[in-house]
This record gives sequence, structure tokens and C-alpha cells, in this order.
Amino acid sequence: MTTHTIHPVLLCGGAGTRLWPLSRKSYPKQFARLTGDESLFQASARRLTGPGFAPPSVVTGSEFRFIVTEQLAAAEIAPASILIEPEPRNTAPAVCAAAVSLHAHAPGALMLVAPSDHVIPDCGAFRAQVQAAANTASAGQIVTFGIRPNRAETDYGWLELEDGADMADGGTPGPRPLKRFVEKPDTEAAQAMLQSGTHLWNAGIFLFSTETILAAFEAHAPGILTAVRAAVDGGNCDLGFTRLDPAHWEGADDISLDFAVMEKARNMAVMPYGGDWSDLGGWEAVWRHGVPDGDGMVTHGPALAIGCENTLLRAESDDQHLVGIGLSNIMAIAMPDAVLVAHKDRVRDVKLAVETLKAQDAAQAETLPRDFRPWGWFESLAQGGRFQVKRIVVNPGAALSLQSHHHRAEHWIVVAGTARVTIGDQVQLVTENESVFIPLGTRHRLENPGKLPMVLIEVQTGSYLGEDDVIRHEDAYARGVRAKG
Repeated sequence: MTTHTIHPVLLCGGAGTRLWPLSRKSYPKQFARLTGDESLFQASARRLTGPGFAPPSVVTGSEFRFIVTEQLAAAEIAPASILIEPEPRNTAPAVCAAAVSLHAHAPGALMLVAPSDHVIPDCGAFRAQVQAAANTASAGQIVTFGIRPNRAETDYGWLELEDGADMADGGTPGPRPLKRFVEKPDTEAAQAMLQSGTHLWNAGIFLFSTETILAAFEAHAPGILTAVRAAVDGGNCDLGFTRLDPAHWEGADDISLDFAVMEKARNMAVMPYGGDWSDLGGWEAVWRHGVPDGDGMVTHGPALAIGCENTLLRAESDDQHLVGIGLSNIMAIAMPDAVLVAHKDRVRDVKLAVETLKAQDAAQAETLPRDFRPWGWFESLAQGGRFQVKRIVVNPGAALSLQSHHHRAEHWIVVAGTARVTIGDQVQLVTENESVFIPLGTRHRLENPGKLPMVLIEVQTGSYLGEDDVIRHEDAYARGVRAKG
């Protein structure tokens, strides 16, 4: 079989509500370690790396750009490009932007579009299926990947094959003709499709040449193509990212790739995949992927189950212990700042909980206690009327901006590593168990000159301790006045 060069594109956005409280708008599920030592995003990038695959490209939002680069660096994967969407516009504009960008320097290249939050354990088998579909994609077909179903799933869209198409493992290898897309069905329809033998789950993964997909946009969504081309042409490079032009991007419809193009195209084919796959679309999927024991139990972290069945107990902090007694069909997820307890039949309603918390202005609705920044992260440990205590972790070689505050002073105590501290015109090294004081209004900077993460405790005191009380005088990350560091 001829080996083609595949150019992967990972879609890395999302609001992160279905797996709340672990996944939130500020840190959606693809960045979390849900199934192992790597995040779903890292596992997805690794799965699409190797012989026959070019370095992956990523389409993401500005708020995630440094998380993307940090996680790729930790996985030792160098991306081909990182496109920054000015605002989320669903998958059609995102895919179109990736195609326009790739086509500009590799016309006709084969492009594999995949979400960054799926679980596919057998990487080799999946890569082989991609290569098996490459000839069809090179010939001008749009290939979508369908998962052989093992249950009547109502949370997935389905794909119906043309009558007579062979889905058997022993059949002719390669893509089959697609008859139509099927929206998420009710239980009765899902059961009928499961028994039909001619339906697959829609994985939302596509393989096509850049010429083919751009022609499809020209035919079925020309307005999106026009707006996106202008956004790419008007984009600019920023610290290794490509920022799409926001004015032209705003002209692209907010619509999925399926609705904008795929359901209208007539050059569609389906590549069946029979291996294990999950989009981890909710806590029941996480429970199922965790391989429940004989009692249907799955535990994660410091969690203890006593007399429980068909239940997920997941504790996300080593400082807590989650105990379930006599539970049945319960999903319980404990975070340091929020706990979800739901019956398995109602866990889909977690979105309603997020909406309600958001309406109540609860920070837990969208943000995690740990705030990730390009230089590392920080989290609040305690706060009162005129004080706040934070733990700050600075990555090796990283630095916060040169900044000052109108309303607060800061005390820094280094507890691990060595800090290079600028206070006014003075620069000094501060080692473990040493501290410094930053007077109100004084320009200051924190750096980690070492090769290991540097950890310090920051005590803020003053009349106002909000994250918007910062003036950045110099910033290596080209950010405006928004938040700490």
C-alpha cells in the first residue's frame, strides 16, 4: 500500500460543560488527564504523529494558546502551525481556515481533521485506517470515519451506508459509499440502526485533500470561504502563533462542518473503524471507559467505595478523600472548589447546573481554582477582606511581566527553587526560605532562572485585590492589562 503524507489538524476549542466540574470554559476537557498520564489533547497529538504523518497543526482560541504550546512541548511534539481564532465560530470556519492555510504552502495536501478530545487506544490501528483511506481522499472524495457501534447510542450522530455496502472486517478494505448523515436519534431509532448493520457512529473525523475541501466550501458555503480567506490573508504572526484577522473572521457563519458542507456534498465516503473509540462526551462515558469491575465500580484518585454498584467515584485532589457508601448508579466527582453528585440517568443535565451557576455569578461555573498562564500557574489558597494568599509556580526559564499595582502590596516567600526578582531598579536572587516585599505601586518582575519549577507563596494586602489591578510595563507574551502576571 502506498504511504501518503497526512497533515493532521487538531480542533482544540469547546466550552467544557459536559464534564463539569473537571472540565470548564477556562480549561476544557481536552487539556485534562482523564484517562492516563497525558491529557486527551496530548494523546491525540501523539496518535497522529509518526511515519506518514506531518507535524500536526492546531486550531484553538487565544485563551488556550499557551496551554497548547506547553502541553505539546511536554509531549515533545513540535507543531506545524497554531492558528488562533479571534472568537469561536464552530467547526466549519475552523476547518476552512486550516485548509486555506495548508493549501497556501502545500496545495493538494491530504488533511486529516480530528477533535482533540477523543480516546482511541490503538494508535497503530487507527493510523493504518487513515492510510487505507488516503487513496480515496487523493481521488477527490471526502472521507469521514465511522465507528462500528456496540450499543444504541443516542448521544452520537450516525452515518448510514449505501445499500449493500460491506462493513464486515473481512470485507474489501477501504472507504464505503455514504448514503446520509443521521442526527442524534431517539432510543427506538438508535436501536433500529444498531440492528440494521448499515449504520456507524459519526466520529467527526475527516480526511480530504485541501483542493477537495476548498471546492466543497466554494460550492456549499461560499460566504464562509470568502470571510475565512480574508481572515487568513489579514492574519499576523505573534510569538509563533498565527492570529486570524478578527474583522473578517466575524463575517464567517457560526456553523458546524457537517451542516455547512458535509450533509450537502455528494462526494462522500465512510471509512469504518472497529477499534475502541470514545468522545468522552459525559461522565457516563468516562465511567464506561474506566472498565467497571464486577460491581460496576470505577474509582479514581483517593476514593473509597463501600457497598456501591454501577458508580463512578472520582477525586481530583490528593488533599481530599471521597467516600461512597451504598451508592447505586451515581456519578460523583469531587474537585477542591466544586462537587458533582448525579444519578447516572440524569448526568446529562450537568449543563443545566453550569447554566444555573453562571446565572448566579458563581466562579465555579466556568473557571478552575488553578489559573494557567504562559509562564506557569497560580491558585488562591486563602482570602479575606484585605488579604489574599496564592501559590505561584513559574516554569523553568519563564518570567512574569514587569508590572505594578495601584491598590496592593505583595510579600513573596520562595519555597522551592530560586527566583530572580526585580523591585524597582534592584535585581536579586531569592532562594528557598527567603522572602521579599513589593511596596504598593513599585515596578516588579518575577523570573525563574533555574531548570526546575520555582514555587513561591504570595501574600497580597491592600484595599482591592482583583486580577485587573495590574499595569504591564513589559511583557514577553504580548498581552494587554488583564490579569496576574
